[in-house]
Amino acid sequence: MAATLMNRAISRTETVGAFRLSLNLLRNFSAPAAASPASENPSSDPIKPKGRKKKKNLIEVAQFLPNWGIGYHMAKAHWNGVSYEITKINLYKDGRHGKAWGIVHKDGLPAAEAPKKISGVHKRCWKYIPTLSKTTPATNSATASDLQAA
Repeated sequence: MAATLMNRAISRTETVGAFRLSLNLLRNFSAPAAASPASENPSSDPIKPKGRKKKKNLIEVAQFLPNWGIGYHMAKAHWNGVSYEITKINLYKDGRHGKAWGIVHKDGLPAAEAPKKISGVHKRCWKYIPTLSKTTPATNSATASDLQAA
């Protein structure tokens, strides 16, 4: 009785396997027909995948900046005139998630003196604000040369 059940199960899997094989053959024969118009015009650009570019969370934006973005300004895409100057980042082991602290800036001026924990760090809507760049030692040396000239 067990042998009969095994034979039935094997025959069913063979039938399903043959059906899948026939579907794969149909796909293979139909694919070159769809690709032939692209091969007629070799100067055209390759077909680009449709879909939007995946936005980044704050950690993914900061990883490409020097020193993981500490001292740089970042804001959510829908914020107007508000940004955070990053002061501290704690990364989780995967390197794509973590916690961040920063000083709030409104219209380029600090709105608070003490850093606070940034909420929504993992949301995929963060951008780097290049106009409010990190203060560099070059600006400090320029003021020192102005003082020496005076």
